[in-house]
Amino acid sequence: MIETRDILETIQMIEDEHLDIRTVTMGISLTDCIDPCMDKAAAKVYDKICFCAQNLVPVANGIEKELGIPIINKRVAVTPIAILAGACKGEDPIKFAYALEKASRETGVNFIGGYSALVQKGFAAGDKELIRSIPRALAETEHICASVNIGSTKAGINMDAVRLMGETVKETALLTADRDCIGAAKLVVLCNAPDDNPFMAGAFHGVGEPDCVINVGVSGPGVVRSAIAKAPKDAGINEIADIIKKTAFKITRMGQLVAMKASEKLKVPFGIVDLSLAPTPAIGDSVAHILEEMGLESCGCTGTTACLAMLNDAVKKGGVMASSHVGGLSGAFIPVTEDAGMIDAARSGCLTIEKLEAMTAVCSVGLDMINIPGDVTPEIISAIIADEAAIGMVNSKTTAVRVIPAIGKKAGDELNFGGLLGGGPVMKVNTASPEVFIRRGGRIPAPIQSLKN
Repeated sequence: MIETRDILETIQMIEDEHLDIRTVTMGISLTDCIDPCMDKAAAKVYDKICFCAQNLVPVANGIEKELGIPIINKRVAVTPIAILAGACKGEDPIKFAYALEKASRETGVNFIGGYSALVQKGFAAGDKELIRSIPRALAETEHICASVNIGSTKAGINMDAVRLMGETVKETALLTADRDCIGAAKLVVLCNAPDDNPFMAGAFHGVGEPDCVINVGVSGPGVVRSAIAKAPKDAGINEIADIIKKTAFKITRMGQLVAMKASEKLKVPFGIVDLSLAPTPAIGDSVAHILEEMGLESCGCTGTTACLAMLNDAVKKGGVMASSHVGGLSGAFIPVTEDAGMIDAARSGCLTIEKLEAMTAVCSVGLDMINIPGDVTPEIISAIIADEAAIGMVNSKTTAVRVIPAIGKKAGDELNFGGLLGGGPVMKVNTASPEVFIRRGGRIPAPIQSLKN
């Protein structure tokens, strides 16, 4: 039986501590839309998304009213578009971006992810064409997100793709410079990308997934911080870890409930709950503030990586007991512009890119939503991507880079996107050149720990 205390606690979490369902994401396979004629393939893509997702937004809105739980985003993730583009020789993949944008407007979803390519071991037909079209696709659409997986523990790191993505990130920022370079905020470069991630911009529908599936992402940094704040100031680390686990369990149970209801109403299989703590720029909804509640003067000071490691581990341990299927990224995100505490720490200089890189070894994902000077070269961006991919490859975890070259701005200036993407300071980047290394190309071999068979 649910006790009155539990109901009141949940109401407080929602009203005062920013607890929400960050996203209900429908994954849709487009493999049956492949056609050598791109116009026909794009039409099939539009038709299938509209058919599968026609009730996604109304159903999610209904669940939100029924349960009183905010559902912030309704999204769609599709099969990596490069797979479809490979069948269309000599045609511009931008047509798929237009079809996705049209479908997003028809269905009312916030974002469609999957303008993507998987090139960790090399380029297949359609991959390079799609990657080269990303800057235009993100500049000419509003709701499309792009991602490219350039490495994995099994395959190593495709350094030719790393070089190409440095150029792509810079060009995307240039083409959207009149809109605070927002195109780059919808582009992420990954290592060990998961097939079932419901969070943008890295979401795509893996080829091993069902034809259509519902994945849910939960979020509750404010709830975790509030729970820790109620503990005695002399509470031991073990006690803090237990508090986080119990809180993550409660948050994830809510996500499981929403996922099962959405699956039932949409008559689509339930996939996974991603139990990541995804912050927002709102005060009180910050992962950085959780770390500071643990006892740090400021996020970014010594001890930050250790606190984040404990937080990530405790969230996973608590959440995995609350859902029959946990997946995606699951843990704690550290997107600088989307986290009020991270923004403050970056402005003060306590949080640097070098410290963020260390933190990515123990968090859910990687260098996320970081504004960098607009004059940074594509080779430096590529080297940032390579460093982050190396951490993911060697540690068998997902890592990613989503940096925004702030065209016309320098370190210390501000860049603002609004909404969940937030804004924040342009952070200093080491400008010593890695150009010779990046231009060598080839592939960094997979590490010895990849040989597990």
